[in-house]
Amino acid sequence: MGYVNQTRRRVGFLTMTVTIYGVCALSFMMVMYAMEERGRHFIAAFAVGCVLSGVYGFLAHAWPFGVVEFIWSAIAFRRYLVAGESS
Repeated sequence: MGYVNQTRRRVGFLTMTVTIYGVCALSFMMVMYAMEERGRHFIAAFAVGCVLSGVYGFLAHAWPFGVVEFIWSAIAFRRYLVAGESS
């Protein structure tokens, strides 16, 4: 019985850790998106936020979300490069 309880606690801790990571990653991504007009470095930070959110998607076993976030990160990185060319 002790092994089962330890395993449940471990799984619960890991689930909570992944959830907290996801909240932080998604919050960071949303704040950087809201601040993109302030400078091109916020576009780069948004791309990083998309990667972090994509990692969360895979950790949470929501791989379609992870794939879409990685695609968004590529789009954001491209926007970052284009914004540098026009400056």
